[in-house]
Amino acid sequence: MEQIYTYGNYLKNKFACKVYKVGINISGFTCPNIDGTVAKGGCTFCENDSFSASTNQIQELKGFHLNLNSKENPFLQKQLEQLEIQFNSISKRQKNEYGAEKFLVYFQSFTNTYAPFETLKALYDKALSFPNVVGLSIGTRSDSITDKTLDYLCELNKEKEIWIEFGIQSVYDETLAKINRGHDSANVKKWILKSKAKGLNVCGHLIFGLPNETQEMMLETSKQAYEWGIDSVKYHPLYVVKKTALANDFLKGKFKPITEEEYLDTLVKSILIKPKNVSVQRVTAGINDSSLLSPDWCRDKNKQVKNINKALKPLRLKY
Repeated sequence: MEQIYTYGNYLKNKFACKVYKVGINISGFTCPNIDGTVAKGGCTFCENDSFSASTNQIQELKGFHLNLNSKENPFLQKQLEQLEIQFNSISKRQKNEYGAEKFLVYFQSFTNTYAPFETLKALYDKALSFPNVVGLSIGTRSDSITDKTLDYLCELNKEKEIWIEFGIQSVYDETLAKINRGHDSANVKKWILKSKAKGLNVCGHLIFGLPNETQEMMLETSKQAYEWGIDSVKYHPLYVVKKTALANDFLKGKFKPITEEEYLDTLVKSILIKPKNVSVQRVTAGINDSSLLSPDWCRDKNKQVKNINKALKPLRLKY
């Protein structure tokens, strides 16, 4: 059996030790399709309140939100404290439970380049100052990053391991409009190509099961994302949670979630056309609480991975 080239493989090969991503949530970050800059309400599948802190040791800054044009940030010191508290708590647990030796600070929740440059620089520099941190991974949207920020990440990339994660979701503009994404596919392509031209590592997020998409469309999204030169990929099934626009469509019978069988088939086909050098960071997603409306198979991640390996086995592959 041949193991699929995973992000864990990549990190182990590069650093010769256990490297773990420390997921961070900083208060004050939001998205331009939540705050009304490009749209309102966020993506139709996004339950905004679910973006909570990674640890209960920090206090949220209620009513405070940054954007690219914010003139001042009176809570920067608080944000830096949140960053340090979360890193210390999570990295300690990862070290004790999993034997983690080095860390990537993962700015995870919301859009983590959607703030004034001075705020971003302070947060990124602080994260890189922590012990045993080898780099950053920054989750963002392609319509929420500036050339100045990109250039700074390139400077950091000369000494550290810098990744930028873009939500691609789909290359079909009609799909992006339907999910209230707020930008088109050309915008994602533009910023991925710019990031790659500057030497940055790029991870692309793909969603299978978006409204009205056929398997052919899902695979075309994968194909184009690979052609843009992404270095790593995260695959997600679209699932429905309460308090979202997608939930309203689901309850009205206007949206039918992807079946596990179709997801598995699409995932395997996408992996088969993936270039060997593109690492895989995630093969599925889900949530096991009362907020999940459908599909039920997204509740148990362990079972999902087991079924994914079962689907890969005839091809002599494993995750």
